[in-house]
Amino acid sequence: MQVNNMTELIQFHGPLLNEFKTLSAMIAIYCRHQHGGDHLCGDCQSLLEYANMRLDRCPYGTTKPTCNKCPVHCYKPGPKAMMRDVMIFAGPRMLIHHPLLALKHLMKERQSVPALPPKGASNRHQRQS
Repeated sequence: MQVNNMTELIQFHGPLLNEFKTLSAMIAIYCRHQHGGDHLCGDCQSLLEYANMRLDRCPYGTTKPTCNKCPVHCYKPGPKAMMRDVMIFAGPRMLIHHPLLALKHLMKERQSVPALPPKGASNRHQRQS
Protein backbone atom coordinates (compact mmCIF):
# COMPACT_ATOMS: atom_id res chain seq x y z
CA MET A 1 0.00 0.00 0.00
CA GLN A 2 1.37 3.38 -0.93
CA VAL A 3 1.00 6.60 0.99
CA ASN A 4 -0.27 9.56 -1.02
CA ASN A 5 1.52 12.93 -0.94
CA MET A 6 4.64 11.70 0.88
CA THR A 7 6.47 14.85 -0.25
CA GLU A 8 4.19 16.93 1.97
CA LEU A 9 5.14 14.95 5.06
CA ILE A 10 7.93 16.13 7.36
CA GLN A 11 11.17 14.20 7.16
CA PHE A 12 12.36 12.55 10.36
CA HIS A 13 15.59 10.90 11.41
CA GLY A 14 16.74 8.70 14.29
CA PRO A 15 14.14 7.51 16.81
CA LEU A 16 11.40 9.69 15.32
CA LEU A 17 11.87 8.03 11.93
CA ASN A 18 11.18 4.62 13.49
CA GLU A 19 8.12 6.08 15.21
CA PHE A 20 6.85 7.51 11.91
CA LYS A 21 7.52 4.24 10.05
CA THR A 22 5.58 2.35 12.72
CA LEU A 23 2.62 4.76 12.53
CA SER A 24 2.64 4.65 8.72
CA ALA A 25 2.73 0.85 8.68
CA MET A 26 -0.11 0.57 11.20
CA ILE A 27 -2.32 3.01 9.30
CA ALA A 28 -1.57 1.20 6.01
CA ILE A 29 -2.51 -2.19 7.52
CA TYR A 30 -5.71 -0.74 9.00
CA CYS A 31 -6.75 1.03 5.78
CA ARG A 32 -6.01 -1.96 3.53
CA HIS A 33 -8.18 -4.26 5.67
CA GLN A 34 -10.96 -1.79 6.55
CA HIS A 35 -11.25 0.29 3.37
CA GLY A 36 -9.51 -1.77 0.65
CA GLY A 37 -7.44 -0.45 -2.22
CA ASP A 38 -3.75 0.07 -2.91
CA HIS A 39 -3.58 3.60 -1.50
CA LEU A 40 -4.67 5.19 1.75
CA CYS A 41 -8.22 6.50 1.70
CA GLY A 42 -8.81 10.17 2.43
CA ASP A 43 -9.57 9.66 6.12
CA CYS A 44 -6.50 7.48 6.70
CA GLN A 45 -4.29 9.88 4.72
CA SER A 46 -5.58 12.76 6.87
CA LEU A 47 -4.87 10.75 10.02
CA LEU A 48 -1.32 10.04 8.83
CA GLU A 49 -0.72 13.72 8.08
CA TYR A 50 -2.14 14.69 11.50
CA ALA A 51 0.03 12.08 13.24
CA ASN A 52 3.04 13.36 11.27
CA MET A 53 2.39 16.91 12.45
CA ARG A 54 1.88 15.83 16.08
CA LEU A 55 5.04 13.71 15.98
CA ASP A 56 6.98 16.68 14.62
CA ARG A 57 5.71 18.89 17.44
CA CYS A 58 6.08 16.35 20.24
CA PRO A 59 7.69 18.22 23.16
CA TYR A 60 9.83 15.16 23.98
CA GLY A 61 11.54 15.22 20.57
CA THR A 62 13.90 12.27 20.09
CA THR A 63 13.32 11.12 23.68
CA LYS A 64 9.62 10.60 22.91
CA PRO A 65 8.06 7.70 24.84
CA THR A 66 5.47 5.46 23.23
CA CYS A 67 2.05 7.10 23.02
CA ASN A 68 0.37 4.83 25.56
CA LYS A 69 3.03 5.74 28.17
CA CYS A 70 3.25 9.44 27.36
CA PRO A 71 1.88 11.87 29.98
CA VAL A 72 1.27 14.53 27.27
CA HIS A 73 -1.90 13.78 25.29
CA CYS A 74 -1.45 15.80 22.12
CA TYR A 75 -4.16 14.34 19.84
CA LYS A 76 -7.59 15.94 19.55
CA PRO A 77 -10.50 13.63 20.51
CA GLY A 78 -11.50 12.68 16.91
CA PRO A 79 -8.05 11.68 15.64
CA LYS A 80 -7.25 10.13 19.02
CA ALA A 81 -10.26 7.79 18.75
CA MET A 82 -9.39 6.87 15.16
CA MET A 83 -5.73 6.24 16.08
CA ARG A 84 -6.87 4.06 18.98
CA ASP A 85 -8.93 1.97 16.52
CA VAL A 86 -5.93 1.75 14.17
CA MET A 87 -3.62 0.62 16.97
CA ILE A 88 -6.07 -1.96 18.32
CA PHE A 89 -6.58 -3.44 14.86
CA ALA A 90 -3.08 -3.15 13.41
CA GLY A 91 -0.98 -3.66 16.55
CA PRO A 92 -1.21 -7.46 16.66
CA ARG A 93 -0.82 -7.66 12.86
CA MET A 94 2.43 -5.70 12.99
CA LEU A 95 4.24 -8.82 14.20
CA ILE A 96 3.33 -10.54 10.92
CA HIS A 97 3.70 -7.64 8.46
CA HIS A 98 6.53 -5.63 10.09
CA PRO A 99 8.18 -7.73 12.82
CA LEU A 100 11.25 -5.50 13.28
CA LEU A 101 9.19 -2.34 13.72
CA ALA A 102 6.89 -4.19 16.13
CA LEU A 103 9.78 -5.49 18.22
CA LYS A 104 11.46 -2.07 18.33
CA HIS A 105 8.18 -0.56 19.49
CA LEU A 106 7.70 -3.22 22.18
CA MET A 107 11.25 -2.66 23.44
CA LYS A 108 10.74 1.10 23.50
CA GLU A 109 7.53 0.61 25.46
CA ARG A 110 9.58 -0.88 28.31
CA GLN A 111 11.76 2.25 28.66
CA SER A 112 11.03 4.75 31.39
CA VAL A 113 9.33 8.02 30.55
CA PRO A 114 11.27 11.26 31.16
CA ALA A 115 9.56 13.36 33.83
CA LEU A 116 9.43 16.59 31.82
CA PRO A 117 10.29 17.14 28.20
CA PRO A 118 13.45 19.22 27.72
CA LYS A 119 12.73 22.73 26.46
CA GLY A 120 13.05 23.11 22.68
CA ALA A 121 13.44 19.38 22.04
CA SER A 122 10.68 18.96 19.46
CA ASN A 123 11.68 18.02 15.92
CA ARG A 124 9.99 21.20 14.66
CA HIS A 125 11.97 23.36 17.08
CA GLN A 126 15.22 21.66 16.04
CA ARG A 127 14.48 22.20 12.33
CA GLN A 128 13.68 25.88 12.87
CA SER A 129 16.80 26.71 14.90
